[in-house]
Amino acid sequence: MKVLKNLIVKVKPRFEKGGSLYFLHSTFDAFETFLFVPDHTANKGVHVRDAIDLKRSMSIVILALLPAMLFGMWNTGYQHNLSIGLTAPFWATFWFGFFKVLPLLVVSYVVGLGIEFISAQIRGHEVNEGFLVSGILIPLIMPIDVPLWILALAVAFAVIVGKEVFGGTGMNIWNPALLARAFVFFAYPSHISGDKVWIEGLSSGEGIVDGFSGATPLAAAAEGSATPSFLDMFFGTIPGSIGETSTLAILLGAAVLIYTGIASCKIIVSTFAGGFFLSLLLNAIAPGAADPSSFLNVPAWNHMVMGGFAFGAVFMATDPVTGCQTERGKWIYGFLIGVMAILIRVFNPGYPEGMMLAILLLNTFAPLIDHYIVQANIKKRLNRAKTNK
Repeated sequence: MKVLKNLIVKVKPRFEKGGSLYFLHSTFDAFETFLFVPDHTANKGVHVRDAIDLKRSMSIVILALLPAMLFGMWNTGYQHNLSIGLTAPFWATFWFGFFKVLPLLVVSYVVGLGIEFISAQIRGHEVNEGFLVSGILIPLIMPIDVPLWILALAVAFAVIVGKEVFGGTGMNIWNPALLARAFVFFAYPSHISGDKVWIEGLSSGEGIVDGFSGATPLAAAAEGSATPSFLDMFFGTIPGSIGETSTLAILLGAAVLIYTGIASCKIIVSTFAGGFFLSLLLNAIAPGAADPSSFLNVPAWNHMVMGGFAFGAVFMATDPVTGCQTERGKWIYGFLIGVMAILIRVFNPGYPEGMMLAILLLNTFAPLIDHYIVQANIKKRLNRAKTNK
């Protein structure tokens, strides 16, 4: 690392003002600060200081995503083998999934970071760090068989429309990764409808063993068919989007985020609480449902491990930019996300996966929630001041 650091110090003057490569200053700065802690020091004024910067906080989020990503790679191979009646060793199964997921990650980062670098060069700004996380989130919430060109369009839409038009990282009002998923859902619904068989290899002419069903649990529930057991859905040995199937792996990531203080436990807990509360309420009226295949009959605990509910609660709803900032607002924000996700899932059979729309909707109303919380506190303090007089 010392050799690399010396090389960077040697060529750095060329990228500074007056240097022959100054027009690439933003790109060079991005690589330098990614590899090493910036050596900038404040020389005037009052500054708020912290022991961690944005790049390091993004690195912790990526670390928290690793269990879900690695399991998703293995599960991709497992579902493929299951679909053709093949039994393969653990590592053969994992490497099959790894080489299927890798192109999605490469396309996501190449397209997303490419746009970020171009935008930074045009504006003369530093390259934002936010896409370090979005670049891995977007593939993880996609089906394994999504065409690479559709993924590239979705990433471009998320970065340009979801971030850059608002001013870049920290200025966006919607979660960019969810915007990418929304783009695919509305522009190419057949590829991410939530009810198709998401297994790599089923369309390649290979045989399918008798009795095998590759439908996701949400699709099975929507059709009134038997869903996998709670434990199968909790551990994640089911079809689905790459990173969303294993609730256990997701909760491991949640533990990392909460322990390091990167994510708000209030939002995570309240999201699960909101979804579980409404599910229990709907279960109570299930016996009166005319349609036996209704989502009203899905047990509340199953809702928590189906589809993208857990992944959304842990990695999407906790986005510090698009979520609520006030402490009380975080409880309200998370609870409403859980409620809205179940409402959409139960009462919209055309789109059983409601977590995406629920989070995007509450992203929109997060500033309003914070506004009323702040105004309520101001009013409370003013009333207290009047009473003390």
